[in-house]
Formats: sequence, structure tokens, C-alpha cells
Amino acid sequence: MESVRVKTRVTQVTIHVILIIFSFIMIVPFAWMILTALKTNQEAISVDPFYIFPAHGWHWENFGTVWKSYNFLYLYRNTLLMIFFRVVCACLTATMAGYAFGRLRFPGKKFLFSLVLIQMMVPAQIFIIPQYLMVSKMGMLNTTFGLVFPGLVTAFGTYLLKTGYQGLPRDLEEAAGIDGCNIGQKFLLIMMPLTRSSMVSLGIFTAVFAFKDLMWPMIVCTNAETTTLSAGLAKMQGQFSSDYPSMMAAAVLAVMPMVIIYIIFQKQFVEGIATSGGKL
Repeated sequence: MESVRVKTRVTQVTIHVILIIFSFIMIVPFAWMILTALKTNQEAISVDPFYIFPAHGWHWENFGTVWKSYNFLYLYRNTLLMIFFRVVCACLTATMAGYAFGRLRFPGKKFLFSLVLIQMMVPAQIFIIPQYLMVSKMGMLNTTFGLVFPGLVTAFGTYLLKTGYQGLPRDLEEAAGIDGCNIGQKFLLIMMPLTRSSMVSLGIFTAVFAFKDLMWPMIVCTNAETTTLSAGLAKMQGQFSSDYPSMMAAAVLAVMPMVIIYIIFQKQFVEGIATSGGKL
């Protein structure tokens, strides 16, 4: 009995040590980013691997310089608006399409859902040119609508919500039908509230993917006042030389919205990822 306890204790300690080691490995890039943002450019490009902390004081002015030079208020506004509208549109269209594919019967259902699955298998870059031409024809370049346009519908969200609706018992709909509910009432009042965890998961994935989106904002929004954080950071890199402290300071400012959102909605993040079985 004592040997079993010792083995269990050793196993727990080993697991904790491994987790702590990997946690430090994950934290190192973020710590290096913050420390580089507080150095001079000469200190940042030093080849000495042990040159970690600034030698001539902490240069907090790098943050102020970047904030004034690159209009971060516009970048924050554009990024948050893109994330908000993409999440709203993705959840709205995916929950309706998922309910239709998961609970209703109609001609061509399997064929139409196969098109959704094919869209998931095809690389997203293939749709960039048609989407750009559509946005350009509508005169919506350099607008929030142009940023949101690729996220109006989501094949992944449709598949995720379809599986969520299929997991619900049909007795609920039958009981609602006996009580006199029509199809719209069944969907809005009975079925949709029960897929809350799936919609939370979809909202999380959509927000993260929208925040990381780089190619589309750089193509559709060329003005400095309409672009997003990811595209703004990409444009900071010089062709022949780069000011690494300013770039790292901008990166620190760029990640702050997602860090704040995660802190506020930490419970929903964990619940949504655990429920969906997915990973970021």
C-alpha cells in the first residue's frame, strides 16, 4: 500500500515538473518580447545570448512613440469591430444552418451539406480573389464591412452547430409541437438555447481566427486608418533594417485586447474549449 502511494506521489510530482517546464517554455517568447520592447535597438540586436535585461535603463518611451506613430486607437477600433461582427454573423448564420442540416428534412440536404464539407477541405486562400472582387464591385474596400465579409458565413461553424443539434433528443421538439409551437418557436425557444456551449466555442474560435487574420486585412484595407492590428504590425517591418524595440512594443500593445478579453471571459473560454473538444 505504501509503495502504491509513493508511486502515485512520484507520478504527480513528475507531471507537475513537466508542466512547469513547458509553462516556462511558453512564457519565454512573451517575456523576451516585453524585455526587447524596453531596450535600445543596439541592445536588441546584440549577439550576446545572455544580454537579457536592458543595460542602460528601461526605455518605456518606446511604447509612447509607437502609440503616437501608428494610430493604435484606429487599429484597436478596426480590430475589435471586425472581431465583434464576425462573431455575431458566424453564430447567427451557423446556428440557423446547423439547425436546418441537423434537424430538418428537405430535398438536396445531403448534397448541400457535402458542399459545406468541401469548403472546409479547400484552403481559404483560394477564395481570396473572388471575395476581393466581390468587395471591390460593391465599393466596400477600406471599410469595416470589407474586413467582416469573409466571416459572414462559416463552414466550420455550420458543421459544429449541426453536430450540436444532432446530439439533442427529438422528444423536445415533439413535446413543443404538441404544445402548439411552430418550427420558428421550436428553434428560437427550445433548441437554440440548448446549443449555447457550441455557440460559445464557435465564438471563441471565430474571435481568435479573426484576430490572427493577416492576409485579408492587408489586401482589402490599404489605408492606415482602416487596417487591423495584425496588418499594422506587418507593415512596421523595414525592407533593409527594423527597429526591433518599437516592433516589440507594438506587439505588446497589439496582444493586450485579447489578453483582456481572455481575463474577462476566462470561464467561457475554458468551458467552450472543453465542451467542443477542440484546441486553439
